[in-house]
Amino acid sequence: MWNSSALQFVVLTGYLDVGALSPVFFGLLACLYVVIVFLNVFLVGVIALNAALHRPMFLLLMALFVNEVYGSAALFPFLLAQMFRSVHVVSVGACFLQIFCQYTYATIEFGTLAAMSYDRYLAICRPLQYHVLMSGRRVLALVLLIWAYAFVRCMVTLSLNLRLTFCGNSLPSVYCRNYLIVRLACADTHINNVYGLVGIVLSAVLPLAAIALSYLKILAVCYSGSAHTRLKALSTCTPHFLSVLNFAFGCSFDIVASRFDLDALGAAARVFVSVYYGTLQPLLTPLLYGLSLRQVRLTCTRMLTRARDGHTPERTHTQGKDTCTHLSTCT
Repeated sequence: MWNSSALQFVVLTGYLDVGALSPVFFGLLACLYVVIVFLNVFLVGVIALNAALHRPMFLLLMALFVNEVYGSAALFPFLLAQMFRSVHVVSVGACFLQIFCQYTYATIEFGTLAAMSYDRYLAICRPLQYHVLMSGRRVLALVLLIWAYAFVRCMVTLSLNLRLTFCGNSLPSVYCRNYLIVRLACADTHINNVYGLVGIVLSAVLPLAAIALSYLKILAVCYSGSAHTRLKALSTCTPHFLSVLNFAFGCSFDIVASRFDLDALGAAARVFVSVYYGTLQPLLTPLLYGLSLRQVRLTCTRMLTRARDGHTPERTHTQGKDTCTHLSTCT
């Protein structure tokens, strides 16, 4: 049972004393947050309002953009609220809420990226079965399953934390992390640690393995074709590959930062490592997909042109072939 007298608030000791530069960092962080929200919401609107983009790959992209808004909302407002405080204190309830949002964001991100790699595998390696295996309804069901799993998994994590009695309230971080909270416990945390490792395997390692397997099969099929096909395969897979690589490294940095002593890096480097995945990924995702995917880029251009000329965007329909040459519609 939760012992409210054991831990009522948490003190975050990872913040740097930047003195008179606080307004500068606040402005930069606020601008970054505004840009992230604008880009992701704009691309969600682009896909939602254009029937030409109502296809599995773009629906998965829309789900990814929504998750970037959700994940950034779990971190940026919190950091901005703490920026001008001399003592960085947060209530236990708010701390646990942030842990829940951050963990669900990461779980959904890995799951959605894995679903996108499966979509590309079907479109390239099994084109004749693509529309049967990856319909709009199946994409919706897959997205709902990913979100449901993430919420259930993180609810279990919080329930395991609520049974603990804590002996301290100081976290060497700029935001709340589950592992650091568990380290404050006086009681045995064996179950928490085991469940945490299982969660990492199910939520990160398995999706990354599925992504790697999908890309190995894509490369095997496309590299057996012409040079043109190989070029198209490379161009359509590059944004997704970079997104996966960035997020995987970012999460690895966060895990290392929370579990090991990084004093040798310096205070500024420790802060950067700890917030890397939560700040760069939401910005990188819309830039990668919004600027590199030809259909999204052209649709954005048409919408902006019509808005400038005072016309209402029209809902158009296009057809694409899900073969290896279908890669050209994604670049």
